[in-house]
Amino acid sequence: MKIEMVRVDDGFHFEGTGSSEVKVHTDGSPEIGGKNAGVRPMELLLMGLASCSAIDVVLVLKKQRQDITDFRIVAEGERVQEENTQRKPFRNIHLTFKFAGNALDENKINRAIALSMEKYCSATAQLEALATITHSVEIATV
Repeated sequence: MKIEMVRVDDGFHFEGTGSSEVKVHTDGSPEIGGKNAGVRPMELLLMGLASCSAIDVVLVLKKQRQDITDFRIVAEGERVQEENTQRKPFRNIHLTFKFAGNALDENKINRAIALSMEKYCSATAQLEALATITHSVEIATV
């Protein structure tokens, strides 16, 4: 896997491109001179985790013929500053999986999430070495 980050302005705005050639923008906060022209790098890590799991979950639930009308994941990360550094890695991450649909089977949803978190999602495997990753589920009927 290979990506490229290209500086867009004289500040902290970068444009990233991977194998799909879709552009992703990152930027620093206004407090350090950023212009809010992209997501923060640590937000992008959470987005990567959530989207990795989301793809797994949708693939599994489609095979199980679950009629999902809305699906979203809210990821919340707690960062803790390492001693004698400016680094603040995630130490706790919580994912809230939110579903809406017709006659959704909660057992199938829970199983799909478990498969993602324990077997399929490479982002989970990468991050769980340093952070505790938990999740919860909310299901709304339509």
